[in-house]
Amino acid sequence: MTADQYRPGSYPHSHHSPGGHPLPVPPPPAAPPARTSGAAGWLLVVSAAMMGLLSGLFFAFDVSVMPGLARLDDVDYLRAMQSFNDLIDNNGLFGMLFMAALAAPVWAAIVEYRRGRRRVAVWTAVAAALYLVTVLITVTVNIPLNTELAGLGDPAKAGDLSLVDDFKNIWEPANIVRTVLCTAAVVCVAQALKLHGRSTPRPPAAPVSYR
Repeated sequence: MTADQYRPGSYPHSHHSPGGHPLPVPPPPAAPPARTSGAAGWLLVVSAAMMGLLSGLFFAFDVSVMPGLARLDDVDYLRAMQSFNDLIDNNGLFGMLFMAALAAPVWAAIVEYRRGRRRVAVWTAVAAALYLVTVLITVTVNIPLNTELAGLGDPAKAGDLSLVDDFKNIWEPANIVRTVLCTAAVVCVAQALKLHGRSTPRPPAAPVSYR
């Protein structure tokens, strides 16, 4: 064999021991594993949890709260809905949860993109976009309707209750859309979590000993 065959970093196709037996060729160095980030994983978990809570809340209104209120007359409906809205719209903890459910996936998508996990980032960004639409529907449709309903004041003294029917015809379909969008966002975050788990580097295999 020539000297070039023994230069550092170069391996011949086969080595032979003095006795003529072939020796194993050292494998090429493994590619460095993709960088991982514990923060991104936790952000995805938190995103899924918060979006899941909100999706469940919207769904509960779709299948139980609103059908139950529909059995009441307009005065009782107005009184009950005003009470619900006052408790939710003026609840600081709910407001923080509502906005944090948007901030967490946006942050996670940025971290995943910077770490080179583009597929995870895309699924997370889609989840954030779906939830953003949910937020926009809430602040442009549901909350203004809640404010109009609160403006009627005491239900027993409200003269014109036609606003109640208008409220039902708009608020309830908008809430169904929120449920669908938020549930789709949860599915996207779940897919992102699945891909994130697959991209997490595994411990290197133990070196093979040749005798």
